[in-house]
Amino acid sequence: MVLETTARALLRRVAVEQAYSRVPSLVAALVRDGRTVWFGGRGRVDGEPPTERTQYRIGSITKTFVAVMVMRLRDEGLLDLLDPLGKHLPDVPVPDVTIAQVLSHTGGLTAEAPGPWWERTPGAPAAELIATLGAESARHRPGRRYHYSNVGFALLGELVARRRAAPWDRAVREEILEPLGMGDTTPRPRPPHADGYAVHPWADILLPEPENDHGGMAPAGQLWSTAADLARWAAFLGGDTGDVLRPETVAEMREPAAVEDGDTWSRGYGLGLQLARHHGPGGPRRLAGHTGSMPGFLATVWTDPADGVAVLWMANTTSGVRGGLDTDLLDILAEHEPPLPAEWSPRPVDEDVLALTGPWYWGPAPYMLRALPRRGLSLTPVNGQGRTSRFAAQADGTWLGLDGYYAGETLQVVRTPGGVHLDVNTFVFTREPYDADVPVPGGVDPQGWR
Repeated sequence: MVLETTARALLRRVAVEQAYSRVPSLVAALVRDGRTVWFGGRGRVDGEPPTERTQYRIGSITKTFVAVMVMRLRDEGLLDLLDPLGKHLPDVPVPDVTIAQVLSHTGGLTAEAPGPWWERTPGAPAAELIATLGAESARHRPGRRYHYSNVGFALLGELVARRRAAPWDRAVREEILEPLGMGDTTPRPRPPHADGYAVHPWADILLPEPENDHGGMAPAGQLWSTAADLARWAAFLGGDTGDVLRPETVAEMREPAAVEDGDTWSRGYGLGLQLARHHGPGGPRRLAGHTGSMPGFLATVWTDPADGVAVLWMANTTSGVRGGLDTDLLDILAEHEPPLPAEWSPRPVDEDVLALTGPWYWGPAPYMLRALPRRGLSLTPVNGQGRTSRFAAQADGTWLGLDGYYAGETLQVVRTPGGVHLDVNTFVFTREPYDADVPVPGGVDPQGWR
């Protein structure tokens, strides 16, 4: 748990938001290293303060559960992210859009379903929804740009349903929610839950908002949850995945696939996850999670896997919560209780790996090769200018690039009569700048340095 002074500062931020933004009720929580370290709530639900078990509608955070189901299908070999949607949904009018493009909102699909605004009306079954879609459902060339699409996730929900031969929400419950102990996350509300309201812009009065089963559009925003359950989901998105999904797959979902706000790149999208960059007292953060809104409700969950911290909040208002509540809470925690670095301790290194460490040169540019756990390697430029990558050891004696310019590329150690060098996808690194005894591409001037 956090210190009393930290808790007071966090609660004050929530109290200010609830009072000044005129929110009927608001809950928030912080998660560190997989467990809730602070919870705060303000306002009233049925005359009582909201608790960690009070349900709120989470809107588009629902999409993250659908995305995890799609990735489970991928990991099981039942689909490929490069599959065209029509391979699994032959009745859709946009069959050539790939599953990866739909997950990342780059498929060019229309944002909303035909007919009345789906968020305030009962929904038709998925088959009827698909029947109403036509060629006009494609608004942009696939892959051209980021364009948020609720329709796209409705189609992904139907894809899950057909591959599992069960409703999408049943698949989510049986394969995600139950294994993670998230029993309070449901498609329809259960008591105690907050009712959704619109707050009058010029008077302190409320208007109840409708709540419906949205049928085929439900995968885009149907779920309800609690602060306790959403805290577990935040830990999942940060890498504490249990047996539901491999941590490597969730890390893949967090990789940027599209930029939402152009040149500034403060907001983006991965595979079913929103991404954000934030600079605060804790240093730069790359956050992954999702926001959610439905008539009468707002919600947000963000995780910073690098720092092991996450934040969430939920409110029962159609609009009004100001931007920055989430990052303000993260900043307060970082300012009051910055995390301690893990203690350093020596660890064994295989002799052949140790022999590779130290300086290497790409032409005249100096690089440093360092040993990582499990025979891993890290290649970094000495002066900070150049390409940095980490490599994982492979069974055949090579190393596979994990990130940076060399992600997916192979590093191999080459031994010749003249010495040893590194070959990283045709880039040759030598122990001396332009070592003439090593087969540097293009050769080395025979007269040497002068």
